[in-house]
Amino acid sequence: MPADLQTTIDELWERRSELSPDDADARLSVDEAIDLLDRGEARVAEIDATGAVVVHEWLKKAILLLFRLSRMETVEVGPFEYHDKLPLKQGYEAAGVRVVPGASVRRGAFIEPGAVLMPCYVNIGARVGSGTMVDTWATVASCAQIGANVHLSGGVGIGGVLEPPQAAPVIVEDDAMIGSRCMVTQGARVGRGAVLGEGVILNPGIPVIDAETGEELGRGVVPDYCIGVQAGRKKVFPGGEFTLPCVLVLRRYQPGERTHLNDILRESGVNVG
Repeated sequence: MPADLQTTIDELWERRSELSPDDADARLSVDEAIDLLDRGEARVAEIDATGAVVVHEWLKKAILLLFRLSRMETVEVGPFEYHDKLPLKQGYEAAGVRVVPGASVRRGAFIEPGAVLMPCYVNIGARVGSGTMVDTWATVASCAQIGANVHLSGGVGIGGVLEPPQAAPVIVEDDAMIGSRCMVTQGARVGRGAVLGEGVILNPGIPVIDAETGEELGRGVVPDYCIGVQAGRKKVFPGGEFTLPCVLVLRRYQPGERTHLNDILRESGVNVG
């Protein structure tokens, strides 16, 4: 990324309280950064060679600055009218993306060629990989990173993490399947090839537990090639015994079993939808 642009964005961020939509030079620099996101030449977050999530804070700062530097405007799209600060993304045919009527993507999100968007919503800073389907009424919120060949089933809620700038966004890695009405929020992570059954809630406070051993595998992270479902774990409080949510890993499978995944899901009693 252009080092001078990053420096400029960092400098603008330090004096953000002074900025207004009348600051044309600041807007030019911020637009340059947003265009990098929109074209897929930059991304808010990625996984490095060690498996750690690296957040490019300056790009999140650019998104936040864009809101400060933009005025509310009325936008007409066919028979629909919108009133917002940010325009919608354009150029899907040239980008090789299938977009069904009712889908809405803000400028500054990147959709790779071969992705399919049913009536859904993708916010600024998000990235959706090639071969991925974002199904009906699913949402991919700000800065979420969705890998290739992922299926976000109907009604899935992928939460946004825009502030603070250093906070890691939600990451769903390649080949994952997220069942209907799942909620993945607050920087949670779904590993490569992992499957979440319908209605799973995953955030950094949710324990992920191995069904065979009872071992807690971590919190807010479903490992690669694991099949997880919503479950509960009992805990005693002064007011009585209550059940708190957890994700139960029913089974692990090998990448080579991918072609038989539907059979594995049926055997495990998991509905994805």
